[in-house]
Amino acid sequence: MPKMTMKGQVTIPKAVRKLLGILPGSEVEFRRAADGNIVLTRADEKPPASRFQQLRGHAGKGLDTDAIMALTRGDA
Repeated sequence: MPKMTMKGQVTIPKAVRKLLGILPGSEVEFRRAADGNIVLTRADEKPPASRFQQLRGHAGKGLDTDAIMALTRGDA
């Protein structure tokens, strides 16, 4: 359970940051819900990346089209 520092700061747990897509520099908003609970949301309106979007582009540098065509034709 996070504790508040003397400066009024609290660390947002990693699982919550990941769920909301909060990164360093992200703006967050605290608001009071009708039931009295406090709700934390991203204020910069960028929706959190889906699991697919987070993985996109992580395969590393691959072959270009010419190299792939050469491999499929047996030229390589």
